[in-house]
Amino acid sequence: QVQLVESGGGLVQAGGSLRLSCAASGRTFSSYTMGWFRQPPGKEREFVAGIKWSGSRTNYADSVKGRFTITRDNAKNTAYLQMNSLKPEDTAIYYCAAREGRKMLVPSTLNEYDLWGQGTQVTVSS
Repeated sequence: QVQLVESGGGLVQAGGSLRLSCAASGRTFSSYTMGWFRQPPGKEREFVAGIKWSGSRTNYADSVKGRFTITRDNAKNTAYLQMNSLKPEDTAIYYCAAREGRKMLVPSTLNEYDLWGQGTQVTVSS
């Protein structure tokens, strides 16, 4: 069973940057679609970004387009979320998720993902 571990969260001022990492155990990482979701305080978990198992397709929430970039390194079993121009409304717990199998699409709904990390806190101060 693959396990996902996020890191890289922290406190940053508005306008700053952070890079989140999601390290996966197991030998099948290269066949997983990877996603990042976030849960702001008092709100539901929402889609942020996703990347196809091959890295050839990405998908972003409108709220982060042009500011966040999702990438992956299959040799390192790691997915990344580069977050630039951070805003206070980006404050949330960020979760890494994996969708098993070499699927064509990069979904944005929670129930399409099979595995989840424990989350990492990102706080953006104004």
